[in-house]
Amino acid sequence: MSAIRVLLVDDHAVVREGYRRLIEKHDGIEVAAEAGDAASAYAAFKSAKPDVVIADISMPGRGGIDLVRQIRQYDPHARILMFTMHADAIYAQQTFRAGARGYITKSSSPEILVGAIRSVYAGKTALCDEINRIIAASRLMDDISPIDALTPREFEILRMILDARSTEEIAGAFNLSPKTIANHHYMIKSKLGVQSDIELVYLCMKQGLVPSILASASI
Repeated sequence: MSAIRVLLVDDHAVVREGYRRLIEKHDGIEVAAEAGDAASAYAAFKSAKPDVVIADISMPGRGGIDLVRQIRQYDPHARILMFTMHADAIYAQQTFRAGARGYITKSSSPEILVGAIRSVYAGKTALCDEINRIIAASRLMDDISPIDALTPREFEILRMILDARSTEEIAGAFNLSPKTIANHHYMIKSKLGVQSDIELVYLCMKQGLVPSILASASI
């Protein structure tokens, strides 16, 4: 039986090396390619044709959620596992909406990660216990976030806006025109029911997005 071929996507080379060693200690899994950002990850997916993609959310330029969307547009059957520091129901829901099959936090044990790779490869959904509990609690409290109204691409653009990226920077990351990004920016505020960027930031603070983004920027 051939090994499960993995594309490993993380912007830190040292982190990728650590995960590569961890993964390849287990029989039947090998790292076929690596990438440090969404653009090179998409190119690596098309050239290496991996069985499973393991991707982080926070990366330079476009994030992992938009990478999921892009890969799934190219290959609707792609199997993608998010492996991230974001232990938050909003991130998990946007990830699955984009087309991912699994969501594991980086605080999970190596055995959880390896088990998730095998589950996603088998066409199953994989969630770590931490995210399962968070999603279950959110549903129990009927906690509907206004962020749920955003598409995965709008969510990624929102993350970059909150990270103080300029319209031109965001446009370059998505290979779109500044006017298109400005239109997305307007639509995001419209969907969230806010009039200004100050109101937008305040809303995202209440939803817990701003602390998560600021924490990820410091790592």
